[in-house]
Parts: sequence; structure tokens; C-alpha cells
Amino acid sequence: MALKVELKPGEKLLVGNCIITNADQRTRLFIEGKAPILREKDILTSTTADTPAKRVYLAVQLMYIDNDSKKLREQYFELINEIVRAAPSSLAIVDAVNNDILTGDLYKALKSAKKLIQFEQDLIENAARGTSVPADNQDR
Repeated sequence: MALKVELKPGEKLLVGNCIITNADQRTRLFIEGKAPILREKDILTSTTADTPAKRVYLAVQLMYIDNDSKKLREQYFELINEIVRAAPSSLAIVDAVNNDILTGDLYKALKSAKKLIQFEQDLIENAARGTSVPADNQDR
């Protein structure tokens, strides 16, 4: 079954190692095959990965694009360990990311890593307000 992607004018899409930029009108694409595919809004760069959870997402993103989790494994686990030490309540989400990577589902690992980014953001916002985030906040 083909993946259907609709692009807004000027929106970019990563397919494999290629960036596709849409022209000035809405476009619908049907993509078949096994190449990694990411929308522009889901792509982080080293500049935009400015928090620990975003750096984890970037590492997983690079694993997904290269279809190789071994290359970044050491860096990934350093980042994960840093997050768990700082926020032990993130362990359930971290376990989900780890399981997705171990089973080879790197796209699903990206989705789980997005939950980690949201959890980190919630922690920061709640710390500023003086409240806490429940440890079972993994169902985002």
C-alpha cells in the first residue's frame, strides 16, 4: 500500500536522502517503497535540537534516515542516561523508545521520542509553576 502525503505550498519532505520541495500549490504524492520519509515539521537539526530530549530525537532521526542504529548507539545511550538521571519519571517513555529501536521500528521510535520531548516540555513548564508531572504521563 502506498503512503499518501499531501504537501502545502513550499513544504519540504525528506524521502531517503533527498529533500523534495513543493512548488506554489498543494500537492498529493503517493510513495511506495521502504525509504525513510519525514515531513519538514518532523525534522530536527543540530541547531534546533536544543534540549536533551530533542537531542535524543535527533539521534533517533539519524538512525532512521540511515537505517542504522549501531552507528549512533553510544551517543544515544549517553543522551538517554542523562535524561533518566535528571528525570527518573521519564523512564517509561525512555523504555518505549528503547524497545522501538531494539525491535527495529525506527519510525515508531521517532514517535516515542516525540512523547519524550513533550514530557520534557511539561516538566519544564510545571517546574516553572511549581507543580509536578505524574510519572505515568506516557499516554500522550
